[in-house]
Amino acid sequence: MKKEEILEKTAREYFNSAEDELKKQRYNSAVVLYFKSLVALIDLFIIKNTKDTPSSHTERFRIVQYKFPDVYDILDKDFPFYQDSYIQMMTKELAEVIKNDALFMAKKTKIEL
Repeated sequence: MKKEEILEKTAREYFNSAEDELKKQRYNSAVVLYFKSLVALIDLFIIKNTKDTPSSHTERFRIVQYKFPDVYDILDKDFPFYQDSYIQMMTKELAEVIKNDALFMAKKTKIEL
């Protein structure tokens, strides 16, 4: 399987799992899974546009900051919530914000979740 196929498959898997967690009111899990879907979609977007794959969060941030500022803004906004999900309780509203960001990236990469 090519990286693009793997990223597309994992983006869908994380997104669908997040949907299940959201329905069960498990908001921390939903935030984490929506964010993972978002990151897989960002990586797919990077590959499609640069033929390169980031190997870490740091590299991902660097690439999108300089080449795709609109994507950087989303990643920069959502990453702290992902980090905080380990030590704070997340809300339904926040999970839905990250869900919408994942849906936005799905449109940018022309992927149906």
